[in-house]
Amino acid sequence: MFTPLTVAVAVAALALAAWCGLAAYRNEPTKDWHFAGMAVVTLLALAQLVVGVVRLAGGAEADDGTVVFVSYLVGCACAIPAVAFLSLSERTRWGSATVAAGAVVLAVLQVRLYDIWGGAGA
Repeated sequence: MFTPLTVAVAVAALALAAWCGLAAYRNEPTKDWHFAGMAVVTLLALAQLVVGVVRLAGGAEADDGTVVFVSYLVGCACAIPAVAFLSLSERTRWGSATVAAGAVVLAVLQVRLYDIWGGAGA
C-alpha cells in the first residue's frame, strides 16, 4: 500500500470529525462547507482505492488476503458518502454528530487497512 496516502486519509478524516463534532457541539446541522470537506475526504479514499487495486493488479499481495483488503478499501470509500446521506436526512445537530462518528470510523479503518496490507513490514 502507499503509506503516505493512508496517513493523509486518516488525518483528513480526523480533521473532518473534529470539524463536524464542533458543529454538533454548537447545535448546528451539516452545512455546505461540511459537504465540501466530506468530498475531499471521499476523493482521498477513492484515490486510495485506485492505488490499492493497481498495487494488487501489479502483483503485490496483502498479508491478510486480497478479499479482505479490497473489502476494506471499498468500505473506506463508502464510509463518508454513507454518513453524508444520513446527515442530509437528519438536519439537526445529530447529522453533524453522525458525520463526526463516521469520520472517526474511517480513521480507524485506515489503521486496520495498514495492518491488513502488512503493517510496518510492508
